[in-house]
Amino acid sequence: MTQTVHRTDKDLQTNVFDELLYTPNLDAAHIDVAVKDGVVTLSGDVATLPERLAVKRATMRMWGVKTVADKMTVRTSGTNAIDDTDIARTAKQLLDWAIDVPSDTVKADVHEHTITLSGNVTWDYQRDAAVRAVTYIKGVTSIKNTITLSQGPSVTIVKAAIEKAIQRNAQLHNQTINVDVDGHQLTLRGSVRSHADRREAAQAAWAAAGVTSVKNDLLITS
Repeated sequence: MTQTVHRTDKDLQTNVFDELLYTPNLDAAHIDVAVKDGVVTLSGDVATLPERLAVKRATMRMWGVKTVADKMTVRTSGTNAIDDTDIARTAKQLLDWAIDVPSDTVKADVHEHTITLSGNVTWDYQRDAAVRAVTYIKGVTSIKNTITLSQGPSVTIVKAAIEKAIQRNAQLHNQTINVDVDGHQLTLRGSVRSHADRREAAQAAWAAAGVTSVKNDLLITS
């Protein structure tokens, strides 16, 4: 089936809202969508933190989205019975149980239903795993991720390996992506077709051994 790609802000606004209505685990009734020059601003409120994240993912799937500004809030009604101590205790247990989070590397502090994660790990996927472990705790309204990455001086980034990973990725194949390496830091430059492609390139970069920072300067051309 052939679908016409609409690029105007009005059409993009309609497409985003239609996608939110189409996504089964979302309630779009309290979400407002504004678009200017391809930049989508989401405002309003949602029932849970996972729903807030799902709204952003659904929006970033849309063709023509340059970036997303998240101004949504998580409703606190019904969470008053859950105090910060309960959340902190549950977060610690889930982090201890998470197989992708090294033992005793990540700490969770809780204040007014917001979890702040701190600590130090080696890989970005471990940092992401820590966030996933505590995202679905009832009563959590937001997560601040301050976990840092560190690598030993003997670990070096292989630029060619990252470039090959990007080239063999079906979503990124034949797109203009350049990789610059400075110590343990990467910078991605060039252009891609969509926000989803931009994120995919960043994930490919984060997967490389030795990476502690990725600066994503890729431009979206759609």
